[in-house]
Amino acid sequence: MAWIHWDPPKEAFTIPYFNMPVMWYGIIFALGFVLGYYILIPILRKILVPAKTAGGDDRAIMFADRITWLIVIGTVVGARLGHVFFYDWPYYAEHPWEIIMIRNGGLASHGGTIGVILSLLLFLRWYRKDFPETSMIMVMDVLVIPTAVVATCIRIANFFNQEILGYETTLPWGIIFGHPSDGSHLLPRHPVQLYEALAYFITFVVLYSLWRKYGTALKPGLFSGIFFVMVFGFRFFIEFLKTEQTSWMDHTAFQMGQLLSIPFVLLGCWLIYHSKNARIPKTTH
Repeated sequence: MAWIHWDPPKEAFTIPYFNMPVMWYGIIFALGFVLGYYILIPILRKILVPAKTAGGDDRAIMFADRITWLIVIGTVVGARLGHVFFYDWPYYAEHPWEIIMIRNGGLASHGGTIGVILSLLLFLRWYRKDFPETSMIMVMDVLVIPTAVVATCIRIANFFNQEILGYETTLPWGIIFGHPSDGSHLLPRHPVQLYEALAYFITFVVLYSLWRKYGTALKPGLFSGIFFVMVFGFRFFIEFLKTEQTSWMDHTAFQMGQLLSIPFVLLGCWLIYHSKNARIPKTTH
């Protein structure tokens, strides 16, 4: 009786006339991007040169509007394809028409990260002339702060959706999910979704605190490096408490999430190391 029973309705409401249910997962997922958007704008206003164009248009809002749409698309498409190819390819190889059925579930954060990186490359290719002071590293450093908030919200959404389950536990904060997405037994489990959400929120607090204290004085690449090391470092260790998410790696030493996290941790270490010799870009602030 000491454990927590968690079984909220997955549907928040139904859209009238269309009879289309709106899930809490989607609402919280979208909330993360909205929060990230408003966190991003004041950061951009300290970096973009100048803060306003001659016509009075706020370049920070222009930048945020354009990049947010690309990132949303890159996140969803990348996360979906990541789930398909990294976690459940044997199934989708036999049912390829289900790849586009996102409402049935199945998004992978590592694939979403790759999708975001590709979105940034497209942004720089399409809009470099409007923001000539930007670079790939600069854009990544700016985005990782709100991205940590988005990642936090996504894991909370997973908790509402009763998916990405942890192993059984006897700890007093174990969660008994009333309708686990995989149809497994009703057992007290590690709330790994909340563990990850807390880890990502801590990452946000660290990055935002560094930004508030040092701002543009920090070397390019340092923010991105810290983000990759913290987020995917946390992810690597939390995976030890998760049930395997793939259908074809049940007897390996590491889980798929751990194997996919290692390259990102190494990328973060590389960015932190090379930031020592990077030049701080000049701004008007």
